[in-house]
Amino acid sequence: MFRDRVDAGQQLAGALMEYAGRDDVLVLGVPRGGVPVAAEVSRALRAPLDVLIVRKLGAPQQKELALGAIAEGGIRILNHSVIEELGISDELLGRLVARETAEIERREELFRGVRPAIQVQGKTVILVDDGIATGASTLAAITALRAMEPRKIVVAVPVAPGRVQANIERAADGFVALLLPEDFYSISQFYEDFSQVEDSQVRDLLAGAGLAGSSPPATDNLKTGSRGAA
Repeated sequence: MFRDRVDAGQQLAGALMEYAGRDDVLVLGVPRGGVPVAAEVSRALRAPLDVLIVRKLGAPQQKELALGAIAEGGIRILNHSVIEELGISDELLGRLVARETAEIERREELFRGVRPAIQVQGKTVILVDDGIATGASTLAAITALRAMEPRKIVVAVPVAPGRVQANIERAADGFVALLLPEDFYSISQFYEDFSQVEDSQVRDLLAGAGLAGSSPPATDNLKTGSRGAA
């Protein structure tokens, strides 16, 4: 068990110290829950912090069941077997994608503001989340990063089910998980405190990392959207 995301990030950083103090390393947190974890990793490694925005496509009436995921940059990963099994029409899938695309755009504006898109070309990127459930969001994030031409992608999480390990290791250049349980139901079961992370907390963490673009954009420019976790 981890006490909370801060504790998880501190423990995770201990497994990543080989990357400490290097000028080619960038830590990316997956909003919202992955950012408090990533902030601790960034602090311990003395590496820059930013975000990579990914959204899971949850099945209607079964939000924890992933139809796939999308990421900033127009990346889309679909679980075709689940889509076919549930009889999801192209029309319904299109509506789900449109909704989550709007949420990605909202978060880009909210968290990045006027800052340019992240620059990862030639860098070693450590992609951090508070845990992995199905792996769909993580695979979408890796695909998005590949298009940006980093030197290396390392996925780092406190916990992931053992069944996703092989898929993540094939897609990434490195995979660090402190816990890989077979008996896995949800990420929250491994945290004493798994409170929802608010947009304001993400903004504060980015501001604390010295990201000037994390200052609030004008209120009338903000788009409304889902408050659900990524």
